[in-house]
Amino acid sequence: MNIRALFTIHELRNRILFTLFILMCFRFGATIPIPGVNLKALNDYFAQLQQTGGGNSVINYLDFFAGGAFSRFSIFMLGVVPYISTSIIMQLLVVVLPALKKLQEEGGRKRIQRITRYATVGVSFVQSFIVTQYSRSIPDAVTLPFFWFAVLAMVTVTTGTMLLIWMGEQINLRGIGNGISLIIFAGIIAQMPRAVYVLFQEIQRGLLSPLYLILIVVLFSLVVALVIIEQRGQRKIPIYYAKRIVNRKMYGAQNVYIPFRINPSGVIPVIFASSLLTFPLQIFQGVSNSGSIFSRLSYILRPTGLLYNILFVVLIVFFAYFYTQVTLNPIEIAKNIRENGGTVPGIRSDKIEEYFFRVLNRIILPGALFLSFIAIMPTLAQVFFEFPPEVAFVLGGTSLLILVGVDLDLMSQIEASLKTHHQQSLGKATAKPRRI
Repeated sequence: MNIRALFTIHELRNRILFTLFILMCFRFGATIPIPGVNLKALNDYFAQLQQTGGGNSVINYLDFFAGGAFSRFSIFMLGVVPYISTSIIMQLLVVVLPALKKLQEEGGRKRIQRITRYATVGVSFVQSFIVTQYSRSIPDAVTLPFFWFAVLAMVTVTTGTMLLIWMGEQINLRGIGNGISLIIFAGIIAQMPRAVYVLFQEIQRGLLSPLYLILIVVLFSLVVALVIIEQRGQRKIPIYYAKRIVNRKMYGAQNVYIPFRINPSGVIPVIFASSLLTFPLQIFQGVSNSGSIFSRLSYILRPTGLLYNILFVVLIVFFAYFYTQVTLNPIEIAKNIRENGGTVPGIRSDKIEEYFFRVLNRIILPGALFLSFIAIMPTLAQVFFEFPPEVAFVLGGTSLLILVGVDLDLMSQIEASLKTHHQQSLGKATAKPRRI
């Protein structure tokens, strides 16, 4: 990639600077606490949790997707999790309910997006109410009467979530990259320096062996390489187009291919599965009391537990298949091939759909299992090597999947923009008359 071109092309430079500005606003908002919160009491409470390790697997998991805003009780403490959870539910309803499916097929995508936003407001209110209940377990955390604090916190946090969604949409319109993914990306990047600091502290205290640092570097590099290979891996399906006549012009035969990626859905299954499991975790953590059923459910569904990781793997595989079927429709692809006179070598014309489905099923399952293995690596590192939770989550598999996946997608968009501007500049250069 030509780094210099990023700053010489006016439109691309503006898009990159606008994206950076929005991400800076997000990080600034993540430091603004909810009105009525005692910051000193919060800091002391979470510092004690980190020292004792008591219950911080759930807290660090919620904090992970909020970009560190959850432990600060920030206005962005819910992050974009409510929107992602609502989007999952809406996409499932579109498949299940014929009315919503018909609405989407008839060009009602904007209406479905509007319904998703309205539903996100409701989900945010519910999750923010749970947060207010969780604050009761923190000594001296609230400086206002609890009723008024609950009302103020619900309105503030819900507004912060909707503001984050709007910021993500602005990145999609005026910036570069996927806005929601970049917000999660920025939150993970912001937590990495602290994770490295905690790791070195553990080594200095003698709680971790220096060999673990070498092990982390090796695993970090290995996972990044494997993620890149998996994200770039493709199964190329050859397509042969015979000679045809269009507007009295003869077009020669063409040999092209359709690239079916090993992991067509990217990091979406991991984000969806994590967000869907985060919602009940937050509810159980917020309303649980000592010895209550919610406390037991919170313990059973803890991120380091066996049941949680089994559900995590199952959901990743499910969303890998589900999201691929939503975004990559073999029936439509086969229909377009036949309408344009194309054939797949060795496959009958009426069996193309069946062939595409068979190929996708063969490549999606290994890709989904690979995603699952990388996603549960933080848990394995935390359980078997006794890594600190904040280090395992931030430097673990899920964060690396999101970081590498979003980075590859961002680089692809930048390269596509560079190619587009290069072609436009060449076109202008050829159209411009030459002076003698």
